[in-house]
Amino acid sequence: MAKTKPGKKDVDSYTIKGTNKIVRPGDCVLMRPSDSDKPPYVARVEKIEADHRNNVKVRVRWYYRPEESMGGRRQFHGAKELFLSDHYDVQSAHTIEGKCIVHTFKNYTKLENVGAEDYFCRFEYKAATGGFTPDRVAVYCKCEMPYNPDDLMVQCEGCKDWFHPSCMGMTIEEAKKLERFLCSDCSDDDAKRSLNSIPVSPSVEAKGIVSDSNSRWSSQSAERDDGLVMMHAVEVLVFLRISCSIVVVLLNCTVQRRYSAEKHGRYDKAVQSALADQDTDASCI
Repeated sequence: MAKTKPGKKDVDSYTIKGTNKIVRPGDCVLMRPSDSDKPPYVARVEKIEADHRNNVKVRVRWYYRPEESMGGRRQFHGAKELFLSDHYDVQSAHTIEGKCIVHTFKNYTKLENVGAEDYFCRFEYKAATGGFTPDRVAVYCKCEMPYNPDDLMVQCEGCKDWFHPSCMGMTIEEAKKLERFLCSDCSDDDAKRSLNSIPVSPSVEAKGIVSDSNSRWSSQSAERDDGLVMMHAVEVLVFLRISCSIVVVLLNCTVQRRYSAEKHGRYDKAVQSALADQDTDASCI
């Protein structure tokens, strides 16, 4: 933490002008931009200090929006996504318009309702070089893009990968009606629908992991699946019994043909021997 300059003192908090909201070091705030047409800047308060005239200033660390970075906004960037930069600054506390919350990516994806004050951050950004930390993230779908929490995705029951409906030739409305999904690599097109429900957004921890609340089958579906398993088991047993019967019949036929062939072979040899004897007798005469 930077040292306080002579004639200034650190303060624990600051009350936003015209409100009863209190800002403390570590809080994230919305700051008034110089251009009124632009959205408010987002920053994290690192330190609050006041001079002998009680003029309060805040040392902040800026968050950048994707469009403010060197690479610009890309398809996988969420509407509420921010980058925590290495750009520090000192601003008058009077430019603070309000407070906000910058969630981790994991916590943001768990929000049931996203409010106007909710943002998320998954990258740190080096303002001078345009570099990001981390420089690699998990990718999904055939398009091999990182997860955008604003976009609907469906999970394949086979390979456990996540897919954008548009990349699979479906509309969002069609995807929402799916009860089970199998990608083209795991099944034919006719096998893309079944009886059980699927989750509709990937976990941020690892590719293809399903959250507990979305991966549980209903009890009715489980009972129905058990019934199908029993039916398949009975069908397999019947098939095996029929197959065994056919094998026995084929073996009996084979044995009978072999016995008949051996019998005829012995008869042919006896006939040949008798004819040979007759030829011998005739030659002697």
